[in-house]
Amino acid sequence: MKLLAVLFIALLFIEALVEAKSLSDTPTNSLSQKDAGGDFGSLLKKHQPKKINCSYACSRRCRKASRKKICHRACKTCCKRCNCVPPGTYGNKELCPCYASLRTHGNKPKCP
Repeated sequence: MKLLAVLFIALLFIEALVEAKSLSDTPTNSLSQKDAGGDFGSLLKKHQPKKINCSYACSRRCRKASRKKICHRACKTCCKRCNCVPPGTYGNKELCPCYASLRTHGNKPKCP
């Protein structure tokens, strides 16, 4: 009787191993095998938006400003916070809502 119980348990164990092997061989739709391993850092790096070149974007934005240094300094601060600079030299702030919403202590728009 004990021999029969041991054989039954061994059979269940082998069956579980075979099933686990077949599950690991099938590809998953949502995550790759590397991501499924718990590599959380790679998931964060993969889904972060691409950083823009704030110096170039602010030079383009401030090229017609009468006070270029002040415009460039404010623009770079806004760009680093929002990772966005509206196109053109003036206006178009609706294309970058974060950039448009930043305010000074006097409640004036911070970003040029």
